[in-house]
Formats: sequence, structure tokens, C-alpha cells
Amino acid sequence: MKPVKHSFTKTMTLLFLSILIFFVSLPLPDAYAEEQAPDHLKLYAQSAVLMDASSGRILYEKNSQKILPMASTTKIMTCILALEYGNMEDYALASSYAASMPKVKLNVTPNEYYRLEDLLYSLMLESHNDAAVVIAEHIAGSTEAFADMMNQKARDIGCFDTFFITPNGLDATLTGEDGSTKAHSTTAADLARIMSYCIMDSPKKEDFLKITRTASYSFGSYQEKDGSFLPSGRTFQCNNHNAFLSMMEGALSGKTGFTGNAGYCYVGALRRDQRTYVVALLACGWPNNKTYKWSDTRQLMNYGLENFEYHTLAEAAYDESSLSPIPVIRGQTDRINETAYADLKIDRPADPVSPDTEGLLLKKGEQIQVKSRITDTLTAPVAAGAQVGDIQYLVDGQVYKIEYVVTTQDIPAINFSWCFHKILRRYIL
Repeated sequence: MKPVKHSFTKTMTLLFLSILIFFVSLPLPDAYAEEQAPDHLKLYAQSAVLMDASSGRILYEKNSQKILPMASTTKIMTCILALEYGNMEDYALASSYAASMPKVKLNVTPNEYYRLEDLLYSLMLESHNDAAVVIAEHIAGSTEAFADMMNQKARDIGCFDTFFITPNGLDATLTGEDGSTKAHSTTAADLARIMSYCIMDSPKKEDFLKITRTASYSFGSYQEKDGSFLPSGRTFQCNNHNAFLSMMEGALSGKTGFTGNAGYCYVGALRRDQRTYVVALLACGWPNNKTYKWSDTRQLMNYGLENFEYHTLAEAAYDESSLSPIPVIRGQTDRINETAYADLKIDRPADPVSPDTEGLLLKKGEQIQVKSRITDTLTAPVAAGAQVGDIQYLVDGQVYKIEYVVTTQDIPAINFSWCFHKILRRYIL
């Protein structure tokens, strides 16, 4: 019987090993495979964007178009408008309405004055809600009028899913005449665009960066007497609470935010070499998860640094010498852009960034594709500067930039005078 027992044990062992090998060889579950995919990031934020600040191209997104409240990240718009429209040496009067704002606050006193520049440090370093209202009332006369300026600026820079009601980001809703209700809100994509504007395109970008990068700042309030502004004796100390500035090499700017409705929010920027990234996070946890925003920001920034490289348009720029001749119907010239002439050109701006330095971030393996679309024929007369086609630069199938092909000189139509001189030269002269 012993040999039978040994044979049974051996058979069971082989059966167990076969089953084990079978299960090990099965493909991984989809959820796990997705989790291990190189482009799959585990983010806490309900909505997130990693943006190339130079081009505005979204490099990574999670629910980027979801409309959500943005809390004090609002203040980047308040700051840039104050810099662009205000005089930093002005003295701004604190109203009782400003003084009534909830914490976090500077504790302004009604009828006391503050230098506008000082208030911007209060706004961006400590995120003081009352400072935001003093700024808004000084720039526009009221918070409502300032909100109109904020919304117009948002539209000007292409943010059409953003709606501002307050200058400080406190949760608010507004009911229209038709009974519809809109909340103070944005999307991660729009918030990233606003930050990109503040640090890349605004005429006051250097002032914005200076303020948001300052570690600490002190100032005082003033009282008006006989047209003069005298120190009131009250002084204030502001410290920068943007921990990201010391978290990663190249950290450039940023703004935190929190309300009970919005949760923790953040928008920040980082620059290394020719690469400038912006991260925007909305609804990135609630108490006690204050550090989630830093984890998400670091993860997104590292993803950008590890996977994207800067490429210039010069690498793919369309050569004007490649423009083919175009037949002209009833023109005094049969064809334009023959070898001996330069009747066509690509209308590239002379002043802005040249193709040698202008570019964008591309993922490894991505390329800038170029497509030309030129008209087959022209009918005279054709004026100099007439658009006859365009050159499209595409990335991932999306148009990144368009350059226009134009004529360089007039092309008159055939007329009696032209025909007469033609005959004269040919048969008489």
C-alpha cells in the first residue's frame, strides 16, 4: 500500500503545481494593468491639469473641464489685475465691508489706508480675504465691478468656463434675471491658463513673480490728514505659505486655496531650462488631508520633467522656397512665384518670438507635423498682401499654430493698355 500512497501524493503535488502555473500565467486584471500603465497617475484631486505654460498645451489631465469652486486660487486673477490697472504707490481706503470679511484676514480697520503694493503681499503671501476686497474696491469702485473685470480678463485669455463673483475666492452664487444660478467657479484647465498668463504673457509678469516668490514682507497702515498719509502705528508681518517654493528645484510661483465647499486647491508653476510647467488642482482633499495637494503637484511636475522635452518650430519650419508657382487667370503675369521671382512669402511676425526659439514641449516620440494648403489658381487683379494659403503646424492631430501665405506684390489684370504695349514691343520695337 505504501507505493500507492506515494503515487497519490506525487499526483496531487503535480496537480497543485499545474493549477498554480495556470493562474500565474493568466493576464493581469484590467484595473491592475491600468494602475501600472506609465501614463496613469494616482491623483487625489478631483480635477487636475499639467500644462505647458509656453504653448498652453495640456500635457496631462484628469476631469480638466469639470466646473468646480476654486477658493483662494482666485487671488492670482485679483493680483494680476491690480498690477495691470493699479498704481502701486496709491493709498487704498478700507471700507466697513472689507473689514467684515471672514478669516483668513489682515484685520483692516475701516477708514484706514494701505499702500496698494503692500496689500498685494498680504493677498498673495497670507491670502487675506479683507485685503482682496480693499484692492477690488480701490481698482474698480466695488467688488461687483471688479468681478466684471475679472470675468472679462478670463474671456480675453480664453477661459470660458470660469465665473468670478468675489475677489478673494469665498464661495458665492449669483442669481440672474432669468432665475438661473451661477457659482464662483472655474476648471483646472482654465485655472492653469490664468496662471500661465500671469507668469508668461502679462506685461506685469515680473512683478507677479516677485510678489509670489517673496518669503516674508512687513508693512504698516496709514491715516489721512490734510491730504497727507501718515503712519497709523499699526504694522503687519506676512509670510509665504506656498510650501512648493522649497519643494522642487525650479519652483516658480503658486497659490493655495481652501473653503469647505471647494476643498484644498492649488495652482503652481515650475521652470527648468526652457520648460515651464503649470499644475492646477481642484477639490484635492478635505481636512485632514492638507498635504494631498503637494503630493499631486510633485507627481505631475515630475511626470512633465521625465516625459517631455522642448522642441522649437525651427525643427519643422516650412521653407518659403518650397512654395510652388501659382497660375494666374487673366493676369499680366501668367504665373507667380516662378524661380526668378519671390511673389509669395510666409507672413511671419517680425517682432515676436522667432521660430529659432519659439516652441513647445513634446512627449518622447511626438513630432511637429507640417501641412500646407495653397490655392490652385488666382484670378487677377490680386493685391499685394492677399492671402493665398496657410501653413499648419500640428501636434497630436491638433493645430498648434497657423502661418499665412501672402502675395508680395500687386498682380494687375490684363487691360487694353497692357495689350497695346505688348503688341508694340513685339511687332514694332
